[in-house]
Amino acid sequence: MNRIAYKLTISGALSALLFFLAACSTGGEPVELDTNVEFGHRSSGGDVVKSSSSQGNSGGDSLDSLVEWSAVPSMVFARSGVSFSVNAFGISATEVTQGLYVKMMGDMPSQNYARDDYPIENVNWYQAVLFCNEYSKYLGLDTAYVYTSVGEKSFLADLSIDYGAESIRLPTEMEWEVAARGGTTSTYYWGNDVASKYAYYGQNKGPAEVADRIDNAYSLYDMAGNVAEWVNDWYGAFPTKESKNYTGVSQGSSRVVRGGGWNDPIKDCAPDVREKKDPLYASHALGFRVVYSKGF
Repeated sequence: MNRIAYKLTISGALSALLFFLAACSTGGEPVELDTNVEFGHRSSGGDVVKSSSSQGNSGGDSLDSLVEWSAVPSMVFARSGVSFSVNAFGISATEVTQGLYVKMMGDMPSQNYARDDYPIENVNWYQAVLFCNEYSKYLGLDTAYVYTSVGEKSFLADLSIDYGAESIRLPTEMEWEVAARGGTTSTYYWGNDVASKYAYYGQNKGPAEVADRIDNAYSLYDMAGNVAEWVNDWYGAFPTKESKNYTGVSQGSSRVVRGGGWNDPIKDCAPDVREKKDPLYASHALGFRVVYSKGF
């Protein structure tokens, strides 16, 4: 089976680029190809409450110097006998690093090791969301997260998520799983190979440098281990009917965490394993990565 994924890079001015996606059917499931996904520029607007004033992008940095992006094709896949489909999207090849987090936010919570190329950790779900909004504004995009005020521990009052916005945001749970599997249907995306070549897990010293292990077929690193990753969705039961661009249950008390962290056993790093955490929860084994979406 051939699986081809092209890395996406976008200039600092966000000039339009096309990336071409090719994939084969996985495990008998049909894969929908989208070969005309254009990543372009759209200024933020409307009555969206920002987490701070927009920095704008002066052109001093190119986007690919901040984040290396990988392209994930639109596809249909089955989970527990139910068909899910997702649109094509771009996703950061690594977990958000401390260096990028500080560049967007100005500072960061305490870390196990303060190093630019280590993943940001010890951030709650709201802090991850605020980062996404800041990064969207930096790139001149819309913001996906709308709220009225910021409270203690970065709690966001009256929060809603605009999935129609062309923006940087956290991946939905289904987007994350599609990306993590890299076109495979096996328990782990590395099949029966040695897990430690692909995942940093079962440790007691804290996280490691991002991209220190082998990537998956979509050129994504640390989709298992290093730090576990926040996703957008409230934790809840999956639907029992076919679903397109599923965004989770409408409300809840816990947000979904995926991927397992540096202190977890390998079984907790499988792409179908779910955890749930209070969105105010923070841990030195928990961080996030981001997606670029044109909206749906």
